[in-house]
Amino acid sequence: MSTPAPSAPSSRRAQIMQTYTMAKRTDPRLGLIIAGVFVLGAAVGFGLLSLLPGTGVISIIITIVGALMIGLLCALLVFGRRAQKAAYTQMEGQPAAAAGALQMLRRGWKVEPVVGFTKQQDVVHRVVGPPGIVLVGEGSSPTRVRSLLATERKKHERVAYEVPIHEVVAGRGDGEVPLPKLVRHVQKLGRSVKPAEMTDILQRLKALDAQRGKVPLPKGPVPTSMKGMRSQQRGR
Repeated sequence: MSTPAPSAPSSRRAQIMQTYTMAKRTDPRLGLIIAGVFVLGAAVGFGLLSLLPGTGVISIIITIVGALMIGLLCALLVFGRRAQKAAYTQMEGQPAAAAGALQMLRRGWKVEPVVGFTKQQDVVHRVVGPPGIVLVGEGSSPTRVRSLLATERKKHERVAYEVPIHEVVAGRGDGEVPLPKLVRHVQKLGRSVKPAEMTDILQRLKALDAQRGKVPLPKGPVPTSMKGMRSQQRGR
């Protein structure tokens, strides 16, 4: 007898609890902060809503419910931001950490982790989106990473000529982009490719990927909680 699939609400609750557990490991006061924000938001909301015209039981109920909703919204906003910060903190220094951060990119972006790598676990991830092709490198040696990026750029130029190709190095060194700022940096690279053109680009890249075969992910945990937070931001 097959087990029924979990409903969307229960799946969402499990996702939120998983994210909360993950974030609390690096943010022990998270629960107290969220509770405080909820109470403060509800109090401010109650004060503002009570200024609206209206009397009677119905008006009081609407004011209380509205205040609770405002408090809940404030708490969720703070929770999302602190959970995201905690996730970045836990990911930094892990192999293929940038791949986890790039999962925060929303619709209109195609992320392909580890399209190139070295034996020293320097890796290059590929993002296809409005800016064109973005190659994101990370590793222990900036020199090796930049060399790997140059190699991958040449490979991509052979099949995706006339498509803008950007190179980004994730890290904390000079000329590198810190993990918490990576997604925003990629999004700011401009708009050179229309959505209709992405299909053609992805088709051309399939030929390149077929030549390289299956590339293994480096050993080490790649956090998946970023995907959960991305889904929450989409309202799923």
